[in-house]
Amino acid sequence: QVKLVESGGGLVQAGGSLRLSCAASGRTVSSYEMGWFRQAPGKDRECVAAISWSGGSTSYADSVKGRFTLSRDNAKNTLYLQMNSLKPEDTAVYYCGADIRGVIPRPDYWGRGAQVTVSS
Repeated sequence: QVKLVESGGGLVQAGGSLRLSCAASGRTVSSYEMGWFRQAPGKDRECVAAISWSGGSTSYADSVKGRFTLSRDNAKNTLYLQMNSLKPEDTAVYYCGADIRGVIPRPDYWGRGAQVTVSS
């Protein structure tokens, strides 16, 4: 079993930055693809960004390209999401996911989520 715990969420003004972290435990995730998903009220959960097990390949939703940067530190079993130039429409609960076969369409393992609120 893999346990994922997100941290770093909070309230920020539009144009500001936040850095989310996802710490994995229970099993090393160095061979797992990982990603960040978000779900706004009344909307479906969507994949924001995903990263290969090695960190050599990343992909982003069009809505966050150029503003969010995904990275991982396999030595620390941790995934990061640097979010810059935040917009009110980025407001959502952000979830970390991991799956050895890929996080799309949905990963086997989920964190409990971290609230990100961007005020205008």
